[in-house]
Amino acid sequence: MNKSEMIEALVARKGISIKKGEEIINTVFESMTKALLEGDRIEIRGFGSFVVNEYKAYTGRNPKTGEAIAVKPKKLPFFKVGKELKERIAG
Repeated sequence: MNKSEMIEALVARKGISIKKGEEIINTVFESMTKALLEGDRIEIRGFGSFVVNEYKAYTGRNPKTGEAIAVKPKKLPFFKVGKELKERIAG
């Protein structure tokens, strides 16, 4: 499911306009992004949680040439599936 399909599902389920549905979905994603940028953890009970993991700099290797490459430190979002969602998917 992509973003436009989420909007369509919301519109169909709640009987609202497409523009209003788009505003709602965009607001949710913008709020989540802002929280992660501020270093907050997002937890949606029964679904999962989002956190930002920080990785230190390290020396990697180019797989083609074997040459050593300096990899810069980075921050990446991480999603951990909640227990209830795992159980629902597993059946």
